[in-house]
Amino acid sequence: MANRIFALLFISLLLLLLDLYLYKAIKAIRPNWSAKQKRVFTYGWWGYSILITLGVFIGVYFNIRLTLRSILMVAFFLSSVAKLFFLPFVVVDDFRRSMLWMRKKYEGKKKAEIMPPVEVGEPISRSQFLVKAGLLAAAVPISSLSFGILTGAYDYQLRRQKLFLPNLPKAFDGLQIAQISDVHSGSFYNKKAVLGGVEMLLGEKPDAIFFTGDLVNNIASEMNEYQDIFSKLKAPLGVFSVLGNHDYGDYYYGREPSKAKAENLAQLKKTHQNMGWDLLLNENRRLKVDGEEIAILGIENWGAGRFAKYGRLDQAVQGTEDAPVKLLLSHDPSHWRAQVLPDYPQIDAMFSGHTHGMQFGIRNEFIQWSPVQYIYKEWAGLYQEGHQQIYVNVGYGFLGYPGRLGMLPEITLFELKSGQPS
Repeated sequence: MANRIFALLFISLLLLLLDLYLYKAIKAIRPNWSAKQKRVFTYGWWGYSILITLGVFIGVYFNIRLTLRSILMVAFFLSSVAKLFFLPFVVVDDFRRSMLWMRKKYEGKKKAEIMPPVEVGEPISRSQFLVKAGLLAAAVPISSLSFGILTGAYDYQLRRQKLFLPNLPKAFDGLQIAQISDVHSGSFYNKKAVLGGVEMLLGEKPDAIFFTGDLVNNIASEMNEYQDIFSKLKAPLGVFSVLGNHDYGDYYYGREPSKAKAENLAQLKKTHQNMGWDLLLNENRRLKVDGEEIAILGIENWGAGRFAKYGRLDQAVQGTEDAPVKLLLSHDPSHWRAQVLPDYPQIDAMFSGHTHGMQFGIRNEFIQWSPVQYIYKEWAGLYQEGHQQIYVNVGYGFLGYPGRLGMLPEITLFELKSGQPS
């Protein structure tokens, strides 16, 4: 916790310095402002910056309504992005003016002013041009990100996917399985919209439902206002779930064990139980239809690189040797290439989430692109290597940026089919 407080204080100090730097730049291009206009700008600039920073601290460390917390985070996020886009233009202008000052100093002229006056006949100084261009550049991400918040955050897309499995028992041919992932309930601010997505899924009447991790952002209590909505998810063969990297509280309590962290995880597991979800913790279940069976395996989070490896696939596969088809729920798709492919050829298909498609990109029938593809080889949709497959769901919720641009929230509906993957 102390490390989190220190990190937030350090970030706040950096943002304060950034605010001061940009504040002076904006004032410099308005030398003709009246005293009243300068006061209004000063009070507005610093009042907003201080209030929004305090709001983030309150949102992180106090139990306030999720709607208010989300509003504060959205305002803070948009403000920070705009300032970062504005910053390069001010830096370039300061560098240009520094070079002018050094040249005049070298030439023995009078010390140049920090902001040279507009020359006669010059409609706008270079400094004014650069700063105003920076303000325009800052408006571009504000408008586009705001569009993604207003239109993309809850624009749930139903994606239908046939999943061919060569050893699929006849009784399971045509079985419908729905998948959602990465709810991140701590980011939601519209219960009606969230309910709409759940109702969309239920309208498809799936035979089973998979949830592939990250129910919350940090702490179990984030689900308090949404447990009733997700409790509506029911299916004849059951709802099966696993944990994701955010569910353990590592980003809130730290990686080291503690009583508070253990209690939080226990509460989160209890939430799955209260909703009627069958949480698989390095274990397996059998789906039975007309006397035939397939195995559903679920492991705790296992991620390549810096992400925690709590999962034990060696435990989850025990007792499934006779199952003709084995479907694995594992939150992080990097697990597939790092462990499943080389060590577990008996796994037919894996279902993951985690990437969110970076909540930004292009995804249609002609093209699929997102910056996240430079981090994850498997990041959205269906992939195949040999006889094994993985499907990566880009998520139901959102994290950090409270919206989605092009990479819309997903509900996947699989139809199991007997046959070889194409």
